Amino acid sequence: MTDDDGTRHDRITGHPTPGPLNSLQHWPDARHPLRVAINYVVVWVIRVSPSLRLKNWLLRRLGATVGSGVSWGLEATPDVFFPDLITVEDHAIVGYDVTILCHEFLQEEYRTGEVVVRERAMIGAGAIILPGVEIGAGAQVAANSLVTEDVPPGATVAGVPATEMTSEEIE
Repeated sequence: MTDDDGTRHDRITGHPTPGPLNSLQHWPDARHPLRVAINYVVVWVIRVSPSLRLKNWLLRRLGATVGSGVSWGLEATPDVFFPDLITVEDHAIVGYDVTILCHEFLQEEYRTGEVVVRERAMIGAGAIILPGVEIGAGAQVAANSLVTEDVPPGATVAGVPATEMTSEEIE
């Protein structure tokens, strides 16, 4: 993992929202409601379909960049608001019930950031990937981890928040 130097935050764009309401109250200003409704239905199909070809095709229709040989697990959820900010490179695995978020609604603003999963990376079941995170080539994210920072190529991370494991911990 990188040090807590804000690398993820350097790649996140803030979008201030006016007035006393929290930013989620302004979600129709973030994305058109019809676009979100269509994305939601397509994401539902992606989550339940056993066909990897169909999942990858639908992800591309939503604007995600999906390489060849990508395996997208059952119940895995791409960001419904901003699926176009997701890149999954060749032969990566997104495991069962993974959530990839490209947005976060806060009190005074919402933020967006691209998530990049590099070639042959693996994300274990139930993991959550936050906006602006890059998972390096050949990296592994353990099941049920919360990825808040970049994962270096070839590294294995685990936990909440995910931290890099040593070779002794992996064995």
